[in-house]
Amino acid sequence: MEENQNVPSKKKKIAFTAFAVVIVIGAIIAVSYIRYMAVHISTDDAFVEGTIYTVSSKVAGTVAAVYAKENQFVKQGELLAELDPSDYAVIVKEVEAALSAETSKFSEAGSRLEAASRALNEYHAKTAAAKANVELAEANLTQAVMDIKRAENLFKNDAISKEKYEKAQTNYNVLTAAKKSAQEQLKQAELSIVTQQSVIKQVEAMRSSQQSMIKQKEALLEAATLNMGYTKIFAAASGNINKKSIEIGNRIQAGQPLMAIVALDDTWVVANYKETQVSKIIPGQRVEIKVDAYPGKILHAKVDSIMGGTGAVFSLFPPENASGHYVKVVQRVPVKIVLDNNTENGSVLRVGMSVVPTVLVE
Repeated sequence: MEENQNVPSKKKKIAFTAFAVVIVIGAIIAVSYIRYMAVHISTDDAFVEGTIYTVSSKVAGTVAAVYAKENQFVKQGELLAELDPSDYAVIVKEVEAALSAETSKFSEAGSRLEAASRALNEYHAKTAAAKANVELAEANLTQAVMDIKRAENLFKNDAISKEKYEKAQTNYNVLTAAKKSAQEQLKQAELSIVTQQSVIKQVEAMRSSQQSMIKQKEALLEAATLNMGYTKIFAAASGNINKKSIEIGNRIQAGQPLMAIVALDDTWVVANYKETQVSKIIPGQRVEIKVDAYPGKILHAKVDSIMGGTGAVFSLFPPENASGHYVKVVQRVPVKIVLDNNTENGSVLRVGMSVVPTVLVE
């Protein structure tokens, strides 16, 4: 009878012991999990981001050739497509012809300026000669005045004949006329200098205007040459071609997106942590990243920076809490995580992939 009573008692002790062990193990696991979570901050709201270059044309035209294929890897500076350059080549030739015409006019104006300068020098020489003639005529006239006065006195005293007196008077009249003629020639020479100086100014103004026209045509030629060069479209960076939307014969406009280049060697992770988790995250902390597409693969990275606001603030329609109907929601703060340099992220990650980053808090 006593043995039958001891059996349930033993079973109860075993059950209590097992229950106590389970509680202890559960407590140990709970404590371990809490301690683990305290130094391992994780989120599944994280995605791979990267630099995406939109390829477009700077000029309008018809597609003549396409060298890039969808998902093809291209290097920076590689030729992707070409537009028909015929229209732009015609413009270049037209501007070159106009520039040549303006250059010829400029040379012609230079020749006219040289001729006008030579003529001005000749007029200066003629003016100097005319001044010398005036001075000579004045000297001769002064002598003639003295001669006629002497002849007049001698004629009154019957010392000379009337014929000599008349010759002296005639000589005076001739020299007076010669002086007037020399003065008129000097005046004409001085007027010629003024006129020629005016001509030179006009030619110089014309030459300056032609020089401005040449610079304008040179600028137009440079622009036309650049536009013709823009008919060749090159890769702005190395990466994979995606969203290719052109084929041979398509008519495209300037600025129209033609394809995209995804730089797979320049990717990073944007993890949207809860605002209650961000307080322990600081730049430089180590991060372990699990990629959904590659189970069991762990990438090593570090925290680069924390965004200056929550994701909701930068959304298309940010929340307006002034209406009075306010419901508190835990916000998400984007954290930028960059992979280590020794991680081959270009061969693993693709933009938009889902990942699970875990920040190792020390």
